[in-house]
Amino acid sequence: MNPEVFDEAPPTKKARIQICDNNKTGDYPIPMDPHQNAQKNDDVLDTNLYSRQIYALGESAMMHLRKSSVLISGMGGVGVEIAKNLILGGVRRVTIQDTKDATYLDLSAQYYLGESHIGKNRAASSLSSLAELNDSVEVSVSTEPLTEEFVAGFELVILTDTPFEQQFLVNSWTRNNGRYLLVADARGLFSYVAVDVGKEFRIDDKNGEQSPEGHVEFISKVDGDVGLIENAPHNLEDGDYVTFSEVKGMTELNDCKPLKVTVKKPHIFCLGDAVKDFNEHLEGGRFRQVKMPTFVSYPTLEEGHEKPEMVMWDMGKWDYGEQLHELWAALYAFEKKHGRSPVPRNAGDVDLLRQLLRGKATIAEDLLKNFTFQARGNLVTVASVLGGIASQEAVKIITHHMTPLNQFMYLDHIEALPAPGTGLDTENLTEADCAPRNSRYDGQAAVFGWKYQEELMKQKWFIVGAGAIGCELLKNFAMMGVGCDPQGKGKLKITDMDQIEISNLNRQFLFRRGDVGSKKSECAGRAAKKFNPDLNIEVLSERVAEDTEHIFSDEFFGDLNGVANALDNVEARRYMDRRCVFYQLPLLESGTQGTKGNTQVVFPHLTESYGSSVDPPEKDIPMCTLKSFPYEIQHTIQWARDCFEGVFTNGATAANQYLDNKDAFFERMQTMAPGQKVEVLETVHKALITERSKSAEDCIRWARLLFESNYHNSIAQLLYSIPADQVTNDGVKFWSGTKRCPHVLSFDVDQAVKAVKVPEFKPSSGVKVATTEAEAANNTSSFGEDSDDIIKKLTEELTALTTEQAKPLVPIDFEKDDDSNHHMEFITAASNLRAENYNIQPADMMKTKKIAGRIIPALATTTATVAGLVSIELYKMIDVDGKLPKINRDRFKNAFINLALPFFGLSEPMPAPAKNYNETKFTLWDRLDLKGPMTLSSVVKTVQEMTGMTVSMLSAGTSLIYADFMPGPYAKRKDMNIKEVVEQVTKRPLPSYKKSIVLEATMEGDDEEIPYIRYVF
Repeated sequence: MNPEVFDEAPPTKKARIQICDNNKTGDYPIPMDPHQNAQKNDDVLDTNLYSRQIYALGESAMMHLRKSSVLISGMGGVGVEIAKNLILGGVRRVTIQDTKDATYLDLSAQYYLGESHIGKNRAASSLSSLAELNDSVEVSVSTEPLTEEFVAGFELVILTDTPFEQQFLVNSWTRNNGRYLLVADARGLFSYVAVDVGKEFRIDDKNGEQSPEGHVEFISKVDGDVGLIENAPHNLEDGDYVTFSEVKGMTELNDCKPLKVTVKKPHIFCLGDAVKDFNEHLEGGRFRQVKMPTFVSYPTLEEGHEKPEMVMWDMGKWDYGEQLHELWAALYAFEKKHGRSPVPRNAGDVDLLRQLLRGKATIAEDLLKNFTFQARGNLVTVASVLGGIASQEAVKIITHHMTPLNQFMYLDHIEALPAPGTGLDTENLTEADCAPRNSRYDGQAAVFGWKYQEELMKQKWFIVGAGAIGCELLKNFAMMGVGCDPQGKGKLKITDMDQIEISNLNRQFLFRRGDVGSKKSECAGRAAKKFNPDLNIEVLSERVAEDTEHIFSDEFFGDLNGVANALDNVEARRYMDRRCVFYQLPLLESGTQGTKGNTQVVFPHLTESYGSSVDPPEKDIPMCTLKSFPYEIQHTIQWARDCFEGVFTNGATAANQYLDNKDAFFERMQTMAPGQKVEVLETVHKALITERSKSAEDCIRWARLLFESNYHNSIAQLLYSIPADQVTNDGVKFWSGTKRCPHVLSFDVDQAVKAVKVPEFKPSSGVKVATTEAEAANNTSSFGEDSDDIIKKLTEELTALTTEQAKPLVPIDFEKDDDSNHHMEFITAASNLRAENYNIQPADMMKTKKIAGRIIPALATTTATVAGLVSIELYKMIDVDGKLPKINRDRFKNAFINLALPFFGLSEPMPAPAKNYNETKFTLWDRLDLKGPMTLSSVVKTVQEMTGMTVSMLSAGTSLIYADFMPGPYAKRKDMNIKEVVEQVTKRPLPSYKKSIVLEATMEGDDEEIPYIRYVF
């Protein structure tokens, strides 16, 4: 069979696709070194495409991926999910293999198969869709049975839909040829994954975390103790290794070989006798952890099956692992013996499978039944979870980065079955209720039944965000059938205001290079329709916020069954959380950071909301540190980002505000302190007069002077005010500890630039340098005694602008992901020059971009896992007629995962915090509902009757509409309609799209609090 090449990729580059013949090795070389055939251009990473992944894995691990080869056998739901994630991740060569043809059971989870593929090979049918995910990955297909010779050509072999017996055979081949093996399978709500990395597998980085580093305060020769400045935590563990730099006195430590540490206190670690013969430590120094290789050895899968090492999936089911291990073995034995899988809800097949149990574990009867009943189930949600975990395990094996699974993990999501007592309780399902109908939902109906499926299709959900998680949620919901009712009773709605960028393509798998620049929500909606043509989807491109409530109105939310957030910022999450609480809607919340992910279920009248708990705020860099005393590269990068905003954004924005409306500009200034007035006027004056460039030569002159100001004059002034030998009142050197003594930089480049006349620096006397945050705050409040004269002079010059000077400017907003705009080049250069001022190790553009752009590391693997977990929680929210089920809180699962370790923490959501008034308990989900029309007096009276308490004040937002201590205004308003009162007090009409308003009542008594009031017009 000759290779065929199909041009299915965007026109920029052909997707490399091959058809492989396992019997003709000439068509598919089998190298002994899996990396030896990597092309030379793979030594250069596409940092735009893979930036978020590089931040999560590191460049070294990424280079391993770009030189690796993986074989994935079985293109069912799990196999295609693994393939999708690894192709997005940039594995150099991926071959998909399958001998099975597609059936209707595949269509509920395998999103690259449709009805037109029934009866055709699953791998061949998926090839073009997988290949177009990443045009830098060679994607090949094989439809022949596996052979040892073929398997030997890959660094990693992944088996899905494969019984234990065949796993053991292939494992013997991988062991014989020094290759690695990963296996995974899923049936219904049950799944598992296992790995074999052989003997002495090297792990270069156990946890994938950034190496801790910090500033040294003391090093003791006597006991080897090392303490950090300001008792900062070192974040080390016993057995870690460190090295040092910038140490004075004990210079033997600088760039020393890694030294092993023991931890004494959170801010002290010990080097033992390693430093006893070194010089005395005088001052300073930095430590940095060095990740040392560790080695692990695994038994073969067959050996491991006899006494399996297991990673716990759910601590609440500590004994499920052993039971599921036995059940999977019995299932494979059943299928071999009977030539079929057990039939859903068939009690006879439960007995047949029970007979095949090996008796190595006591199996709970309910677990046995549910496992047997779901043997033909095929769920995209479970495939998403398992595929995400398995593909991250594959990345670990290929890169030797992070700790592989040891060695088996069995997963279940049995709580997703409808709860007893609901209208869809699966306890009463019959074989006929789950029988296949030659439908794309056959695999899901095998688990939940057709009545449940019909209710799911009538659901109306809103996905907020079409980024990485949003794409995965949209894929899952479409494949589940959410919003896919043939009569149009269901609907999915999605919104995202962003456009697609190159860096999105590595994780947001619904987009292609040809989509760059297009709206995310529109492209995502079109792609989801390809997965399920029956999907009824409404696409929006607006952000969710108070200023778009005319779009996302009472009517909009009133037509929903729930909301799934796929947002990347806390402010928007909190806003949507408040909206869901107000409209009494379930909210599915999730987020990722590198290999870490979390999910949260918010369910009306049962759980706390997203806003019920608050993460500790991130520490801001002190102003005095940024301005005068940086000691980390993060400080200089933030300074450079501020510099960018100052010279390219803020000045032009302020100047345009002045030009647009001078009167309003000066009116705003009247509220400012004198020092702030001077600062604003100088900014505008520079932008329009002193620094306004008219030619390229002017721009060069401006840049040269900016260099002199930032890297010479300001540093010279600082050293003039605080000399290098300055000591404090306590006799301690001022420039010590985290205060690094800077030095000026002298500009020296081409003669053409030297022609720019640079004024000689003359230090200013009386300049006070802020050395604490309090002093920095005070420095912004005044500008000296002559501020009035400066304000007058600047104002006069601005009012006398020429026509040329009065032309508006174009502010430049920072955009980190567009290399053509040179924003990151400016910030990197600006940061590294300041770092040179202070003898701080510079950073390359990748690191600078991460910090300046506040980029969150991201991986397709974690995204898929988290989105799958969220989608499984949606199963639990379905009942007849669109009602919310009456369900116990312990059936829901919040999750925190770290795929690097790997660690999985599942827990029931916290209850909604309860409060009391009189003897009535209420939570954030409770409110007092009033239906208008009602007058102000009747509202006050009704609230008092409902609560048994006296209303002392009533407000709408920030406007007070009633107060018992203001009888005059109340007398005038008491007989007015509430809507009219609110409009009168706020001095603006209520928008036509608002159907209700929120009122807050303050009651007489000792800080008594009652629920808020929803008044419906």
